[in-house]
Amino acid sequence: MVSEWQFEVPTAGSKRLPPDGRYMEALSSQGYGFETAIADLVDNSIDAGAENVVIHFLRDGDELVSLVIVDDGKGMDEDELDVAMTVGGRRGYSKRSLGMFGTGLKSASLSHANSVTVVSRTKRTRPAGRRWLMEHAKHGFECDIIDPHFAQDFVDFYQGRPISFQGTIVRWDGVKDFPNHGGGGQTDRYLHRTVNKLGLHLGLHLHRFLTRDNFHITISIQDVRSGVEYSNYGVESLDPFGYPVSGDPAYPGTFTALVPSVGPVELAAHIWPPRSSLDEYKAFGAVVEREGFYFYRNDRLVQAGGWNKFRQPEQHLALARVAVDLPDDPDGKVFRLTVKKEGVQASPEFVDALDSAVDDQGRTFAEYLGNAERVYREARKRAGVERKAVVPPGRGVDPQVRQVIEEELPVLGQEEPLQFRWQKLSNEKFFEIDQESHVLLLNQRYRAALLGGRSGSLNDAPMVKSLMYLLMQDAFQRERMGSRLKDNIELWQSVLVAAARAELDRVAD
Repeated sequence: MVSEWQFEVPTAGSKRLPPDGRYMEALSSQGYGFETAIADLVDNSIDAGAENVVIHFLRDGDELVSLVIVDDGKGMDEDELDVAMTVGGRRGYSKRSLGMFGTGLKSASLSHANSVTVVSRTKRTRPAGRRWLMEHAKHGFECDIIDPHFAQDFVDFYQGRPISFQGTIVRWDGVKDFPNHGGGGQTDRYLHRTVNKLGLHLGLHLHRFLTRDNFHITISIQDVRSGVEYSNYGVESLDPFGYPVSGDPAYPGTFTALVPSVGPVELAAHIWPPRSSLDEYKAFGAVVEREGFYFYRNDRLVQAGGWNKFRQPEQHLALARVAVDLPDDPDGKVFRLTVKKEGVQASPEFVDALDSAVDDQGRTFAEYLGNAERVYREARKRAGVERKAVVPPGRGVDPQVRQVIEEELPVLGQEEPLQFRWQKLSNEKFFEIDQESHVLLLNQRYRAALLGGRSGSLNDAPMVKSLMYLLMQDAFQRERMGSRLKDNIELWQSVLVAAARAELDRVAD
């Protein structure tokens, strides 16, 4: 029995315990989103001094086969390539580097692909390549050496696009996110959706780099057999502070928070103009997710919104955004960046310092938040329209639609969300109402016609569901339906059944 507490744990030597090969599987299960993983690879290109980065989707007819990221950075020789492909490989990160942990290339890539190939050349060395194939990697960290002739051919393939005398190519094969079958337009729809989201993500998180004259990102789609390039466009900067006129002429203002462990931290506090339709304001995240702190590390956005336990998000602060360039904090005493570079963990020391933060006019940070809330409320009053509160949208409603509803309408927080479900119903019915369960049932018979032959999913038919959601608000906010509402429902039922049958006839033709 221990008689008293020991503040230090005594040891009796040490033993080396190398990681098991299965560690590679754990490394590939870090929860990287697709856009986040690509951004991590572009960070490496920026660190290599690249001026041009090309993200290349390669297809063979209707099938997507590979994804390639190419840059014209300084490249790597064989020794540097071995370090880059080593899990946790330690290279000389400068204070201005975007890389930190030595795992991004491997974990980001293997989270989304069964193999990752890297081919690189410098001005003084021939092309060299390495490949991590998950099947080999998890059985003892076996990294393949790429045939030198293939490495040369691969570099030649991208000569001038953008590689000139030097550069690096990262290739993903067996991409898990790609459609299994590309027929029926699945590949085109996937590319349209994915390229749009990727462009927005890169445009936001790398917006400071994209405003420079010497840095460009291009997303390209090409057929590997015919060589036909389906699209090629440049990623545009998406500045979350890029409003033309401030919502309050007294802002932006710079507040200083005195954090003992790292010194003064500057907070650039902005108030967006109300009801903005700019992509810089509306193109990413829900309204309550966009407010708050925007943390930058070496000009790279690593957190886009959120209050980091300083306060709870709320709709009335939707116009408040605060830019913070992270100070030098190598030990992570105050600010700890997540491995995926999509969030910052701030210590209570920073949160406490916000209470006493002031700007050069003596205004407190709390006053700034009050002003942001005032601008939002005054804009609502000037609109002169009080919109009726709605039952919150729930399961079956597309997230983008749900986001707009929550932005545009007051939501009845005490009500259960309204859900949508497809179910077999009588042919004379387009829908049924289950008031008790807050479910709107749609007739399965008409689903295929409404989807135009596309595969169904949980959030499918967003147009139809959105219209039904708006029409049925009274039905789900009343315990009993009056004669007028019942008559309206019968009318809508008849018209919608006729429209759905017309759709079926068109499909048959």
